[in-house]
Amino acid sequence: MAKIEIYTQDFCGYCARAKALLDRKGIPYEEIDAPNGSAARAAATSRSGGRTTVPQIFIDGQPIGGSDELVALERAGKLDALLAA
Repeated sequence: MAKIEIYTQDFCGYCARAKALLDRKGIPYEEIDAPNGSAARAAATSRSGGRTTVPQIFIDGQPIGGSDELVALERAGKLDALLAA
């Protein structure tokens, strides 16, 4: 199973949406608290190629984007293949 990392912050609807999708699928993930101005947010921005929003989602270290991109992968039928890698 792929390693999933999600950089999030409190009161973020998009973060909740991404986590809910993975929870429904029974996929474990590591949630990293990354409030604005934190070292974790800076790490997420650096790892994602400059994206400054949350969530930032990584599958096996590769940035896939945020909640919208995760949902798009699911709708296209491509998420399960990424998760199984």
